[in-house]
Amino acid sequence: MNVLLSVSDKHGLIALANGLRERGAQLIASGGTARALAAAGLPVRTVEDVTHSPEILEGRVKTLHPAIHAGILARDTDADRADLARVGAPMIDLVIVNLYPFQKTIAQPYVTLADAIENIDIGGVALIRAAAKNYARVAVVCDPHDYELVLRDLRQHGFVSIQTREVLALKAFAHTAAYDSAIRDYLAGAHPAGADGEALTLRRAQTLRYGENPHQSAALFGLGEGPHGPLGGKLLQGKELSYNNLLDLDAAWKTARHFELPTVAIVKHLSPCGIASSDDLETAVRAAVASDPISAFGGVVAFNRVVDASALEAFGELFLEAIVAPGYSPDAVERLRKRKNLRVVEAPAELREVYEYRSITGGILRQSIDLGDPAESEWKDVAARAATDAETNALRFAWGCAQHVKSNAIVFAREVTPGTVATVGIGGGQPNRVDCVRIAVARAGDRARGAVMASDAFFPFPDGIEVAAEAGIVAVAQPGGSVRDAEAIAAANKAGMAMLFTGARHFRH
Repeated sequence: MNVLLSVSDKHGLIALANGLRERGAQLIASGGTARALAAAGLPVRTVEDVTHSPEILEGRVKTLHPAIHAGILARDTDADRADLARVGAPMIDLVIVNLYPFQKTIAQPYVTLADAIENIDIGGVALIRAAAKNYARVAVVCDPHDYELVLRDLRQHGFVSIQTREVLALKAFAHTAAYDSAIRDYLAGAHPAGADGEALTLRRAQTLRYGENPHQSAALFGLGEGPHGPLGGKLLQGKELSYNNLLDLDAAWKTARHFELPTVAIVKHLSPCGIASSDDLETAVRAAVASDPISAFGGVVAFNRVVDASALEAFGELFLEAIVAPGYSPDAVERLRKRKNLRVVEAPAELREVYEYRSITGGILRQSIDLGDPAESEWKDVAARAATDAETNALRFAWGCAQHVKSNAIVFAREVTPGTVATVGIGGGQPNRVDCVRIAVARAGDRARGAVMASDAFFPFPDGIEVAAEAGIVAVAQPGGSVRDAEAIAAANKAGMAMLFTGARHFRH
């Protein structure tokens, strides 16, 4: 068995080569890979030994040679074997290749276009595609994580099985497609005039038990090269995450990360039911649960800080489906072990995407992430009574919450204890805004008196302001921009309410 090795990532290379040698494999390697194998005391033929042609163009051309590609593309036929013998090329049975680290290169700060282009692999991609095309005879490995899979097949069968070769070929084509997409996207950014089309590269990260309902199939896909765990992180404990778990975790995680102070967000069926910010997570937990304790049962929770045991203890015996945080203290991990069925996700706080995608029939919608108001300095007091500092602070919090509630979003919030601001009533996802105000009033009850209200879009009629005033709301934040703004302001003045126009809308359909 002849094996061609040409790897940029040399993780696991020597262990793999030793395993191959134990099976009697003859090793052929290029450049740095050959030097690494020789330094480990392994017998290896260089690519130059096979091609009788040296590396040229400072290493740009090494494996691009008929003797190499013929050995990979040859079929198991007498005619092809005769052709190989005529040109003195070996039959190559296994190709171990990974590519120049283009994605890592462009992720570095201050990378130049010249550096990026120099890290576009040519020969490696050609080797992978050739081997994947000829998977009927040749096995191709482009991921070091698959080394053990190949060695296991060799130990069990003496060859790489056709089933494994098929899997590896599919993975190889997906890998080169993602690689090309990364190059294309980078160059489109560098030269926007040439960006006429785009390609989304998706990688299956997990097959889910079912979708929103048991009769629907579902899977989790990651964009590009990864990371491809839940929310770019990993499941630390608990049952397998469901389709609905992942949706709720994403909604809660985006909500909690919106705020600077320690914040807790509780989501149920994609709707936030409790959000609170405080100086510590334990206090925030109690305030978030108190916002709507009935809906919090069976909810999904996100923290924007490392979680400690005291924050978990604040939930008491409340049943939760899943939680996500950037990390967990040792005492929190110990406490979580007692809730074996609770799904616990650790997600990287630094992973923030630029775009979000939604599917429609026959297409994909893409938009930039809503990161908040373009300029909070443009907020304007428009009512007769100006908002107090305390009201403005609560409005700022409520406004941030409204961005994560389904439109027509209405959020009631207040300082519930010194230094802790929380939602006390949330309404959203209804066809008209006044019904969302009524829902928030019903959820808040007496807590609406003295609270503030945020609305993700303008009030088309003054009725929403009137319902809120009757419930005891004292200040409102809304974008403004309605032809009936004057009527909304008049309703606020009649009730003695402050009103801020933010100048920005935050629909979330």
